[in-house]
Amino acid sequence: MSIPHPGSPPTGELPFFVYGTLLPGEPNHELFLRGRTTGERPAVLPRALLYDGPGYPYAIDGHGRVHGTLLTAVPGVYGELLGLLDHLEEYLGPGHPRNLYERVVREVELPGESGAGRGGEAAGGAGQGCVEVGCVEVGGEGAGPVRAWVYLAAAAVTRSLRTGGSLIDGGRWVTGRPPGGPRTP
Repeated sequence: MSIPHPGSPPTGELPFFVYGTLLPGEPNHELFLRGRTTGERPAVLPRALLYDGPGYPYAIDGHGRVHGTLLTAVPGVYGELLGLLDHLEEYLGPGHPRNLYERVVREVELPGESGAGRGGEAAGGAGQGCVEVGCVEVGGEGAGPVRAWVYLAAAAVTRSLRTGGSLIDGGRWVTGRPPGGPRTP
């Protein structure tokens, strides 16, 4: 089980912003998140770019927006969920040389909330609000940005992406398969 490391900013039990294989409808959502979240809301990570990876995407700091989902952990399973996600994302600790991703605190925007949709791109769309029955709302009308854990590409991966990676236009990761259907090439 992972916990925030000494020297990390105080965080409490922050929600998680996900943008790839942990999105609703994706395989890792079912494997790692089913029964461990109480709320899921569409969200946008500002000041970030999304790159295609080997079956999963990478987000890095940049001049764009990444679309994803803000997840709230079920009370009592936060530590377990944090550990599972750290393992999945190959996060061994802040700045560890073998990290694939770094777990960092960032502000994310909720569509329809104060601040969302800036930058000339509509952040909203169909499916706004909670997507699970009985979910806990994160933020409220006019709440502004929400602090959340985000897994960004580690330094070595980021350098490689900036020099030869494939940027995903629009910041939305799509697997190319219909919801519930098998993945297509």
